Amino acid sequence: MANPLTGEVELWLDGTRHLAKLTLGALIELETELGAESMVAMVERFEGGRFSSRDVMAVLVAGLRGAGWTGGMDELLAAEFRGGPVGAAQAAASLLARAFRIEGT
Repeated sequence: MANPLTGEVELWLDGTRHLAKLTLGALIELETELGAESMVAMVERFEGGRFSSRDVMAVLVAGLRGAGWTGGMDELLAAEFRGGPVGAAQAAASLLARAFRIEGT
């Protein structure tokens, strides 16, 4: 089971459970992939609804890698998500929200 207090999100790909977490290294990878100027700019992009399905997939790849997954975008594109596109978008939103959660709030 994922621990939301540590930023973990549970994903099911092809019927297999995975954990995802946006570590600092994963966030650096994500900023680079999205061409974001900063973490704040990246979060504002999502909060403002200016994200694409590719952005969602980039968040998921970074989160999965942050939790130790060794796959890449090609593997994720070929995978079946539990919950479909909506489930994938919700997982990406949860990863971002949990990564930027301020303790005590």
